[in-house]
Amino acid sequence: MDVMRGFEERIEGARLAGVENLMLHFTPNSEDWSKLPVIVSGKGCYVTDDKGRSYVDGLAGLFTTQVGNGRTEIAEAAAGQMKDLGFFPNWSFQHPNSLELAEKLAQIAPGDLDTSFFVSSGSEAVETAIKLARQYHKANGDAERYKVISRKVAYHGTTLGALSATGLPAFKAPFEPLLQGFAHVPNTHQDSEGAADAIEEAIDFGPPETVAAVILEPVQNGGGCLVPPEGYWKRVREICDRHGVLLISDGVICAFGRLGEWFGVERFGAVPDMTTFAKGVTSGYSPMGGLVVGPRITKTMRENVSMFMHGSTFGGHPVSAAVALENIKIIEREKLLDNVHALEEHFGDELKRMAAEHSLVREVRGMGFFWGVEIRTEWPDGTPITGQDYQKYFKGVLPQSLLKNGLICRFDDKEDPVIQYAPALIADREVLSRIAEITDQALSELEHEINHRRNRG
Repeated sequence: MDVMRGFEERIEGARLAGVENLMLHFTPNSEDWSKLPVIVSGKGCYVTDDKGRSYVDGLAGLFTTQVGNGRTEIAEAAAGQMKDLGFFPNWSFQHPNSLELAEKLAQIAPGDLDTSFFVSSGSEAVETAIKLARQYHKANGDAERYKVISRKVAYHGTTLGALSATGLPAFKAPFEPLLQGFAHVPNTHQDSEGAADAIEEAIDFGPPETVAAVILEPVQNGGGCLVPPEGYWKRVREICDRHGVLLISDGVICAFGRLGEWFGVERFGAVPDMTTFAKGVTSGYSPMGGLVVGPRITKTMRENVSMFMHGSTFGGHPVSAAVALENIKIIEREKLLDNVHALEEHFGDELKRMAAEHSLVREVRGMGFFWGVEIRTEWPDGTPITGQDYQKYFKGVLPQSLLKNGLICRFDDKEDPVIQYAPALIADREVLSRIAEITDQALSELEHEINHRRNRG
């Protein structure tokens, strides 16, 4: 007990001392950061805070911990590599892990994609894809091709190129002016029937000889798990081919099993010219990102330019590569892609069953282990809840209730308000049902608060 008390005192001391020193990511300044959970441990699909409270990690550490928490085999792989070679760059040198990982990715990547470039994060991966697309076209004799088309509400990262591709004006406003040459078209939720045609219209407006690439997530995260209609990806592939435009799949969230496939885009029957990845490649145990490209690009680059003028000190880090290799082995050994396919319908059915009990739910959508529940922000009589009431109930009561009842997920309102879920790929029926159960509790509490407020007038 004395040891435990000492641990708790040390954690509390660190919390009080560090709260003034740590700047959090995408966390409102209006929140009292000293009251936010301090997560100290994790096992499987669960994490525990410094107060001993356990939570279902229904977001997999931000769409990341595919194989769950507490995997000692990954820790051992990292430690073993540190003993042999803690670090060496991929600048004019190679090391066994980056070579082995590149070979493995060539085996599991879609179609003929067979060459990897490693960086340290998803934003860097998108930045790399944009730069490679531009240099490729110059190397191919099309120096005027520099424009990039992406979708509205889509989030592609925080670096300036990735942020320029991002279709969220509020995220970009503090850093404007951003890069030129980026256009945004309706996403598949805004215009299900005409979304692919909108891409062709944007290319035609370009005009086509100035457009370098189209970048899309297999299932768009921003807006809440926007699943494209049947044939969308194949149609976009045909459009890009017809106009000589590269097609980039942004698989930072959707890759490594999130949709039940290695890179996500496989579910839609199209092969991009390159795909980004990050997050799930290491299950977050060590930072890594990158992209895999096909021979159309690598052949031109190797024959027509002296080098790809881009690099990253930690890209292909030997420890991160060792972690990625072990992570992939676990996914294969435990057949986690099969687990996602097997339980996808159960997860969706549990969320839909829960939603049927709540008038506040507008729609349940998603696939694999990537689902969203869209919420109606309305009073019982159907009038909109706005302003301070919206902030109180939907930014306050709802997420607080979810967390209080033991679920870490995400309330997102980049477009329509959505609760998002992306549990670890190891999740079983019990965990998935528990996610729906806690959401049921939270929505009941929200409805009670809204009705109580309305009844008081």
